[in-house]
Amino acid sequence: MASHTYGKTLLKIDNVSLEYDGRPILKNVSAEIKDVIRPGCTTGQVVGFLGPSGIGKTQLFRIVAGLNPPTSGRVTINGVDRPVQAGQVGVVAQDYPLFEHRTVLSNLLLAAGQKENDSKVAHDKVMQYLTEFELSDKARLYPVQLSGGQRQRCAIIQQILCSDHFLLMDEPFSGLDLLMLERTCALIQKVANMDELNTIIVVTHDITAAASVADHLWLMGRDHDLNGNCLPGSHIVETYDLIERDLCWEPNIITQPRFMEFVREVKDRFRGL
Repeated sequence: MASHTYGKTLLKIDNVSLEYDGRPILKNVSAEIKDVIRPGCTTGQVVGFLGPSGIGKTQLFRIVAGLNPPTSGRVTINGVDRPVQAGQVGVVAQDYPLFEHRTVLSNLLLAAGQKENDSKVAHDKVMQYLTEFELSDKARLYPVQLSGGQRQRCAIIQQILCSDHFLLMDEPFSGLDLLMLERTCALIQKVANMDELNTIIVVTHDITAAASVADHLWLMGRDHDLNGNCLPGSHIVETYDLIERDLCWEPNIITQPRFMEFVREVKDRFRGL
């Protein structure tokens, strides 16, 4: 197992419940993400968030992003004693929305301006990210002129610029061929490791891809009664620490028998939800 320790809590979901018309959707959801510290390395955090369709992932996604309030409980970031606010957690939606009438540069300057009052500082930061993500030659293009992968990178940069180290990614692996899947996994790891505090939550159905990039997995489901019937209200029924299982930070881990065995374990648990 790689040497590591845990630092402060970066994001905490504290007993969150959500009801619609008296019907429980989420029930007592609790989880936290701590700073993963590795000697000599800048290591961000990646959590894979899994669960069957209709289980309530989208509702929790919006609560974590500060877009919707829960019925009870709260989400906090960086130990600050107040609920998360919209804009503090960046959201990379599945269709990578950008302003189509603005160039890549204009889109990103608009995002940078949300946090930077100095226009030169904002411009320099945007150009730094464009270079880092190999998009500097696309700065004057419009979103329609970008490939899917380029648009994804722009959407990620956009959210990094205007959020506080936190990103929620909605189904980033959906519909990708094998090559693009590998590139997207590498991109997520790169973004996470750009800063010690960077924290990415990946909402996905792809268990293998999530396990290949994450240090922890959250599995959302419902409890069952004695007859096997689902009880109302979803919560995180299982968490997996991939660091403790020695499944993190190893090149080509996806080809290792212990990784394949772990994925089978999670899939079996998934089927039982």
